[in-house]
Amino acid sequence: MMTITELQARVHQSDILARQGDYATAEKLANDVLSELDSHDVEASSEIMDIRSTAISSLAWTYERKGQYDAALALAQQALTIAEEYNLTLAEAKAWNVFGNVHKSRGFYDRAIECYEKKEAICVANNDSAGLANVRVNIGIVYDKTGKHDKALEYFQNALVVHKALGDKRMEGGILVNIGMQYGKYGALEKALEYYINALAIFDEIEAKPYKSNVLGNIGLVYMQLGSYSQALEYLDKQSSIILEMGSSSAIASNYGNKGTIYQLLGDSGKSLEYFGKALALYEELGSTSGIASVMGNLGYVYRQLLDHSKSLEYSKKALALNEKTGNQGGVAQCHDNIGGVYADNTFEQYDSAIAEENLLRAIKIYNEIGDGRVYECYQALANLYHNEHRWEESDRYFRMFYETERVFQSKEANKKAMQIELQRQAAEREKEITIAKAIADAEMNATTSLLHKVLPPSIAARLIKGEKVADYFRDVSILFADIVGFTPIASRMPAKAVLNFLNYVFGRFDGIMEHHGCEKIKTIGDGYMAVAGAPIECSDHAERITRAAIDMMGDIQLPEDIRTSLPKGVKFSIRIGVHIGRLSGGIVGEKRFV
Repeated sequence: MMTITELQARVHQSDILARQGDYATAEKLANDVLSELDSHDVEASSEIMDIRSTAISSLAWTYERKGQYDAALALAQQALTIAEEYNLTLAEAKAWNVFGNVHKSRGFYDRAIECYEKKEAICVANNDSAGLANVRVNIGIVYDKTGKHDKALEYFQNALVVHKALGDKRMEGGILVNIGMQYGKYGALEKALEYYINALAIFDEIEAKPYKSNVLGNIGLVYMQLGSYSQALEYLDKQSSIILEMGSSSAIASNYGNKGTIYQLLGDSGKSLEYFGKALALYEELGSTSGIASVMGNLGYVYRQLLDHSKSLEYSKKALALNEKTGNQGGVAQCHDNIGGVYADNTFEQYDSAIAEENLLRAIKIYNEIGDGRVYECYQALANLYHNEHRWEESDRYFRMFYETERVFQSKEANKKAMQIELQRQAAEREKEITIAKAIADAEMNATTSLLHKVLPPSIAARLIKGEKVADYFRDVSILFADIVGFTPIASRMPAKAVLNFLNYVFGRFDGIMEHHGCEKIKTIGDGYMAVAGAPIECSDHAERITRAAIDMMGDIQLPEDIRTSLPKGVKFSIRIGVHIGRLSGGIVGEKRFV
């Protein structure tokens, strides 16, 4: 029988291969470990059961990555049951991580967060820094998908600090990629490229070809967003040369799918179909249900553009069945959307308004349930269908819904621009923090002291200059959070410069109030403002100080004429404040970028 070390090594290798997309070998390694344990009828010690539980979780993770979610959940439950029975906390954490991954893939984000937080709690209790950083990356990804982008960046940055401290270059590069993706989503494509290129340099340094190929693909997709299709294809070709060498079928399939999308955007349907066809063949070979469903949905859309209605329906219906099987609600909605669009085309010989209506309504229902902005295009398609059928009242109603949701969509685009400005501000702050960290090396210089006092409380700055690691416990403090009521809809209707002037004025007044009452401003997040009394310098009247500050904030701020006139018509400026009193631990996190 294999030794404990050999069994553990196989489980670890299974995880690596699953991450790289070699699902067949990953599955085989996990099953080999389980077969080895079964064939020798090994005594059920804690050590052996730990290997069994983690091997089952590895197998479940492989199934999750293949899109076989029900099988993954069943295996994760087996692993969790074993871990709980034998009190194997880290094995339990691994099983909860798989549950979180499946729920995340299916779009059940609240459930995903719950599972990830259970792993997070276990990692904290066991001082598992690496596991904690990894799960926080996953939580960040979920927050990103649900539009909580400040929270996503917070979790990514937190994980980045930990992995830098651990010297984990691979994870450091991976998190840089995640941060780059945040910038990319909000139109800051140059900033996204900057993070991707930094990640690429790390992956070159550690010769991590799988991750290098990943970031090359991301750079290609940024160029696709920029409309630079030739450069996008250039980077995707660089990616494919690496993954063809490695023989990673899933990565090759993804690469082919991305190329298919670019050729579709170029209007080259022939090349688009060619690459989607190659991707489909590989996904079928891998048995990746989610991959097959995605490519078939794309094929259905391309054939619809080519007015080949029969083939469009064939692929869209197959994709629909697979998405329903895996529980991918976004994919289900897109398929109904496409099928409805085909039957709504009055040039189609099998034009059927009833089938079109049924599918479009289903798509609308799901889009609304999952908060997908594409619902407004579906409203338009349904309005056009009713118009063609002379159902004037219904047509008018859905056209109005289309225009209303389109305005919301445009509003979100405006918010996206505001978020882009906020992200750029945060980037500038991080660059400032780097400058501070370098300056501390020469703490005797007056310039260093002055700079530290601008960004940190004086008492903390003084301790840092002495080389002290700042970490304190406070028995009794007051924390204040404040934000602007209705800020998102207000900001969406204002020019970016006006939004910044508005925030700068309000936060400037808040800073003055805090200083006047002997409180300490901690940070701002978007339109949120955080301050503390009783830390870092303790005081017995912290509750009175913070409350007096809050009262002044509520009643003392009068917007000047130029700011007031920049607000959307009818908007009433008001703020809301919450205060909590209790114990806390606080200090400086990191050695180069202080938080």
